[in-house]
Amino acid sequence: MGRIEQDVERLVEDLGFELISFERAGGRRRPLVRVRIDVPGGSPGRSALTVEDCVRVSRQLERYLEERSELPDRSIVEVSSPGVERPLVRRADYARFAGKRVFVQGYAPVVGQLRSVEGVLLGLAEDDRDQVEMEVAGERVRIPVAAIAKANLVHDWEADLRG
Repeated sequence: MGRIEQDVERLVEDLGFELISFERAGGRRRPLVRVRIDVPGGSPGRSALTVEDCVRVSRQLERYLEERSELPDRSIVEVSSPGVERPLVRRADYARFAGKRVFVQGYAPVVGQLRSVEGVLLGLAEDDRDQVEMEVAGERVRIPVAAIAKANLVHDWEADLRG
C-alpha cells in the first residue's frame, strides 16, 4: 500500500467510513482516482451508504489531492459504494465474506488449467493465511492470495427477480 493510499484510507476512516478499494487510472493528462467506500460492516446490497456520504468523501478527497504536488490539478475523483458484487481486496475480506459466492480471477491458472473460477468462499486457510479456500464444483480448493488478480462477490440476480 502506497503513501497516498494510506493517507486516503486514514481520511476515509476519519470521516467514519471504510475504504474498500483505491485505484489510480486514466492518463497523464486526465488522471483518475477511483475510491470505493462503505459504512463499517456494511453488507452488499444493504449498505447504509448514501449519495451524500460519497459527495462528502469526494470533496475531502479532492482537497487532499489538490495539496499533493505529485498529482496533476486536473485529477478526476470518483467515489462510490462497492456495489452488490463488492470487490475482495484485503485478506480480511476473504474471512469476512466466508460462505458467500465469489468469482476469482488469477494472474495465471488458479485451479487446474482454469484462470478464473466461481464458487463458495470458505475463507482463509486456518493453517496458512496466505491461502484462500473455496468450494468449486463440489471440490475444496486452495488459491494463494498472491495469485489472485481480481476477486469479487457474485450477486444472485435471479433471487432478486423471484423476490
